[in-house]
Amino acid sequence: MKKRSKRQEAIREIVRTKDIRTQRALVEQLKADGFDCTQATVSRDIADMGLRKLPEGVYVLAEDLHLQHMVSQLVVGVSRANNLVVVKTQPGTAQGIAAAVDGAELPHITGSIAGDDTILVIAQTDEDGMHFESLVNKLRNVH
Repeated sequence: MKKRSKRQEAIREIVRTKDIRTQRALVEQLKADGFDCTQATVSRDIADMGLRKLPEGVYVLAEDLHLQHMVSQLVVGVSRANNLVVVKTQPGTAQGIAAAVDGAELPHITGSIAGDDTILVIAQTDEDGMHFESLVNKLRNVH
């Protein structure tokens, strides 16, 4: 069970940081990260974890779907300064998006502060800030 939970945590990280479109690509990335698994195992993990595919064909975590919907519709820009990420939104929508960010319980995100059309997201490290910026751009379908 421990091996499965570590593999699923790795899948969570891979799906949040990379554009994974096929089970084969996920198996290859897991193998590159040191996990020895088959496509059948990954298929079961995908079902267990409730992974979904966006219309663009990229896997996303079920818990990120609400965040994805809000980000794709309402975020107009994102920029980063080290571990601080500024998210620009449509007027009047920042607080709802910040609540979705907090609700997704993203690892290594300390918290967020929202105004009317701007959110400040505080990551634990510069690298975590970079990963969050990449996630927002992925959810916006901007690469």
